[in-house]
Amino acid sequence: MDRSLTLLTCSLLVVGMAACTEQPVPTNPLGAVAALHLEPHVPEAGTVARGRQIFRHESWGDEVFWTGTLRLHEVVQGVVSPATALAVGLKVDADRLPPGFLANADLTSPATTVELLRRDAVLGLKAKVTVRGELRELGTTCALCHSTVDNSVAPGVGRRLDGWPNRDLDVGRIVALSPAIPEEAKAVFRSWGPGRYDAYFNQDGVNDPVLIPPAYGLRGVALETYTGEGPVSYWNSYVAVTQMHGQGSFSDPRLGIEIVAQPDLVTPKLPLLRDYQLTLEPPLPPPGSFDPAAAARGRQVFDGTAQCARCHIPPTFTDAGLALHAPAETGMDPVRATRGANDGYRSTPLRGAWHRAPYFHDGSAPTLAAVVEHYDGVLGLNLTAQQKADLVEYLKSL
Repeated sequence: MDRSLTLLTCSLLVVGMAACTEQPVPTNPLGAVAALHLEPHVPEAGTVARGRQIFRHESWGDEVFWTGTLRLHEVVQGVVSPATALAVGLKVDADRLPPGFLANADLTSPATTVELLRRDAVLGLKAKVTVRGELRELGTTCALCHSTVDNSVAPGVGRRLDGWPNRDLDVGRIVALSPAIPEEAKAVFRSWGPGRYDAYFNQDGVNDPVLIPPAYGLRGVALETYTGEGPVSYWNSYVAVTQMHGQGSFSDPRLGIEIVAQPDLVTPKLPLLRDYQLTLEPPLPPPGSFDPAAAARGRQVFDGTAQCARCHIPPTFTDAGLALHAPAETGMDPVRATRGANDGYRSTPLRGAWHRAPYFHDGSAPTLAAVVEHYDGVLGLNLTAQQKADLVEYLKSL
């Protein structure tokens, strides 16, 4: 197998989000951004619309990779119907469709997929389509992994929800459609499953995908990524250059990466992208989705007996920028931590946790009840059944 091609093609997408500095690469993440945990950056109103455009539509010139190297435009044109696209987790923006489009369209025809791309209706994909309906170019944007839809028209079709992790998206299956990838590499990609991605695989060759994280609720969160390598502009730069294969520069001596591009299409747009991301608020829990009285009792457990608030510090419900935690400290799988620069995990922000099961970086806890049971055992909390139930209700209320 051509290992260079394998490592090249295993990279994809997406931006993690988080904090609040214009510097893509922090020299000392914990020290340099700790203050930002308390003094979050507030975006200027005039930059938000431009940042939204970048988040939704900027490909950073990555069409060279997705079209020229992977030749995915050929696959889409030939065999990817809307039914297939929805089956691998791609989402359709209903606001980009004329009335009656879906009712009259052939959802088993790849030509319909190309028409959706022409209308800029597929979240996270940017295409060039000729007047004859030929798909000439295909690229990816941040919205591919960090947006979904509200399913208001049909499953997978509705209004955009920017910042929500697309836990239906099967990145590995999509990449494995490429005719340029060896079968052995395709087996790796297919093993990832929906909602998971490995942003280090093309750097170290280790196959250990993690859940796609949310991109909302990160104002005031000093470090992004499960392992806290850096703030939002750092991770946006890393992904845009090393995963999406955009034309940009990225440097992190801790990881042995030094990429210089001329011109750099990524770095100048990072502040605007960050400013939009910091406006994305976590979704409120639906009315009636938790017991208010139990949640009030659960808050007392959270702040007191269980001591959750020592690490999940309100109002951001994380200690990112203040501490990182060794895997053994919280009973986490150590593989991901050892592949990054810090050998530890940050505490995940909890707002919006009600809707994004499973939990932990590897998805090993299927429910919030399983999260509570995990920590009760690892930390020896000895919570009662009532305390556990109340704590779950409080987590559902955040």
